[in-house]
Amino acid sequence: MSENNTKKFNRREFLKNTALISGGVALLPTMLTSCDDDGELPGLPGSFGFLEGVASFDPSQTNVILWTRYTPLLSEAGDATIRWEVAESSSFAPILQSGSGTASAAKDYTFSVDVAGLTPNKKYFYRFQNELSQVKSVVGETHTLPTAGQVSSVKLAVVSCSNFQAGLFNVYGAVAESEADVVVHLGDYIYEYGRGEYGTNPATAALNRGHLPTVEVISVQDYRTRYKQYRSDKQLQKAHQLKPFICIWDDHELANDAYIDGAENHQPNEGDFQQRKKNAQQVWHEYLPARVISPEKIFRSFDLGGLANLLMLDTRMLGRDKQLDYTNYFGPGNVFNTAAFAAAWLNPNRSMLGAEQRTWLAASLAGSQAKWQVLGSQVLMGKMYIPAELLPLIAQLASGGATPALVAQYTAVATQLIAIKSRIQQGDPTVTPAERARVETVLPYNLDAWDGYPAEREKLYAAANGKKLISLAGDTHNAWYNDLRDASGRKVGAEFACPSVTSPGFEALFGGNATAAQAFGQSTELLIDDLNYLDAYQRGYVLAEFTATNATSQWKYVASILSAGTATTTGKVVNEA
Repeated sequence: MSENNTKKFNRREFLKNTALISGGVALLPTMLTSCDDDGELPGLPGSFGFLEGVASFDPSQTNVILWTRYTPLLSEAGDATIRWEVAESSSFAPILQSGSGTASAAKDYTFSVDVAGLTPNKKYFYRFQNELSQVKSVVGETHTLPTAGQVSSVKLAVVSCSNFQAGLFNVYGAVAESEADVVVHLGDYIYEYGRGEYGTNPATAALNRGHLPTVEVISVQDYRTRYKQYRSDKQLQKAHQLKPFICIWDDHELANDAYIDGAENHQPNEGDFQQRKKNAQQVWHEYLPARVISPEKIFRSFDLGGLANLLMLDTRMLGRDKQLDYTNYFGPGNVFNTAAFAAAWLNPNRSMLGAEQRTWLAASLAGSQAKWQVLGSQVLMGKMYIPAELLPLIAQLASGGATPALVAQYTAVATQLIAIKSRIQQGDPTVTPAERARVETVLPYNLDAWDGYPAEREKLYAAANGKKLISLAGDTHNAWYNDLRDASGRKVGAEFACPSVTSPGFEALFGGNATAAQAFGQSTELLIDDLNYLDAYQRGYVLAEFTATNATSQWKYVASILSAGTATTTGKVVNEA
């Protein structure tokens, strides 16, 4: 596997010195020919039909879940009967499979069917029709997964973090036009915040991207309204129409920084948390159906042509212990209690997965013969250990205090640390113990990521037992390429982490200044041992390709999310062998 030869520190020795250890298809729904331009029948007010488009989910070698939602006519009472059809050609001549089912008010008129008996590695066309009004949906396209030996490569478009208020979903349009076989969505498909809250920027109003409902979503109806708004976006509809999706949730499908029995963005006056979680999960399954054993257990696997074993994880709602918080470990005189933090951080019982999911994951890794074990994980797995003296400055930047003086202070400190690290790498004998301590006294940057649960991460690496891991991660809104190393410093794999669809990245710390964010990214890349690439300001996706010998990642970026356009540039290409 590829190595960065400039990173020369021994990880085991490095950890010993840390503070912790040392102490083109029509997109709009097709309406009846008697409808007017607004999709209304003469004399019958209100839009109706398949207004949220069509989608397909969880492809296997023989199955795929087809989805749509029907908005009834005002004159239609009760549930709607939906006919579905599958064919091998867009003309639907002949129809290969068909059937009927119910889009019920109890499920917000969403409809899904798991179609079986399909041929591996084959493209299919599908459509829906309401049997009362006879209105038809657009024609969707989907594709079954290949069996071993059928293909020489499989390509995944990896996306996450689409905040409607933050900008246009150009990235979804780019994904729709890409050569990806499957879209892997790592969560934050929606955001729970109210209008004018997180994600809002000066362009939100002009782009008509304010959240609906206007309040933070809590009830079933709130979540449904929010999903309908997101699914009204034509670029997202296009991506769903043309590509099968494999999805997991992260925190914002529920509430920010969620864990098993709470969330940072759930307050006592917002009702019972477990009921809110049930509401969020119910609506997630209505709009993003998945082939799962139970609604709360979304971990599952996909065989990608014998080339890769894709393991989709839930590191958020099922088994995650509450995140640690540095502020809880400062005592009298504002002194950080290193021993107390280390005891909590290194607690072997702390979990992100929970025992059941961890057991399943270990068995899945052991039972797979594929070269690549690909983990679809919401949060970063690579170690993001940065010099401890930078953490307070980053915290101040993150709190909105990016004054010119603070940016200058951060830049000065980072420049000093980079210079010391460069001298150490070059074997400079004049480096003093105090200087060395400045770069080797490190803390995990993000305790919400796998860095906050290091003991369980080691259990995962041990379960892989020498198999080659690729972590696909989202959550951070930025692009990362990390080495995955265990506690002994042994490389066990690599991480391809995608930027966001629209949610703001590190550039938000610098008032949207892309140049400052780029400089921040470059300094961070130099200071973190296992980090090989960071793009801190662009929106886009990862195009990951798996062959019998290689795993390749291309980071694709759109030019803007404030004006329409799906053209992309490639920021970096990496190859693991």
